[in-house]
Amino acid sequence: MRLSELVGINYNDIRSDNTLVITGKGNKQRAVYLNEACVRAIEAYRKVRPVDGIVYADRNALFISRNKRRISPKTVQWLVKKYLKEIHMDEGYSVHKLRHTAATLMYQQGGVDTRVLKDILGHENLGTTEIYTHLSNAQIRNAVESNPLAHLDYEKRKKTEKS
Repeated sequence: MRLSELVGINYNDIRSDNTLVITGKGNKQRAVYLNEACVRAIEAYRKVRPVDGIVYADRNALFISRNKRRISPKTVQWLVKKYLKEIHMDEGYSVHKLRHTAATLMYQQGGVDTRVLKDILGHENLGTTEIYTHLSNAQIRNAVESNPLAHLDYEKRKKTEKS
């Protein structure tokens, strides 16, 4: 999801069927299915997120700051940089680069169709999604090799026809 979508998540956007309603660009909403790791992480966060007796500036916000306000995009960017630095991956990565990387991995290694990826990312046009789906030379080579006609032996066939 986009950074703005993450900080905009409300507590009640998480559904009991393990979906999350995301409000994207132009106030358009889409449902995203949460995998098991996401569900566990949200459950763990809910256990440590203070609730009782605290006045929040935005009580609907899922993610809150130490100041009891909705977490800001700058705070998320700072947190991501902090943890990337801890694992020695702080060079060249950002919140948006992580979104891009996730989409590319879903496409290249997960075999996710570009039309499905388009919906997951909340893109209006397929052309926008295709930016995330750069093909590697190995993928192109594998596609060519998977063609059923790729393994025909023309010379052998030619000799068989003459016989």
